[in-house]
Amino acid sequence: MSLFNIFNVSGSGMSAQSVRLNTTASNIANADSVSSSVDQTYKSRHPIFEAEMAKATSQQNSSHSVSVKGIVESDKPLLKEFSPDHPMADGDGFIYKPNVNVMEEMADMISASRSYQMNVQVADAAKSMLQQTLRMGK
Repeated sequence: MSLFNIFNVSGSGMSAQSVRLNTTASNIANADSVSSSVDQTYKSRHPIFEAEMAKATSQQNSSHSVSVKGIVESDKPLLKEFSPDHPMADGDGFIYKPNVNVMEEMADMISASRSYQMNVQVADAAKSMLQQTLRMGK
């Protein structure tokens, strides 16, 4: 693998982790939202990376990059709370809250942040090696 391919891999990894960070931030921002119906309630979202998709479908990918194939909503059940005095309560007195677990989201955010940081370090190391290689040619 050439050093230029390493830049592609680390750059695509940074881009994918950026999507992961933004999705997690959106989940945390909407964790306390309330709705009067199941259809209008925010559902936790998570990105699906191409490597995971290939593993799930048993396909081999010859590409040397990381890409986000999509963002899916969680199928965890929503939180249904009886609160007849709430202004958003439905006819039966229930409000619906998102299926976001803030602790899990914070752990995911730390993991995504570390992955992004590692991709930056890989790109920096490749840049350093490339500079040293160019200096040898002088």
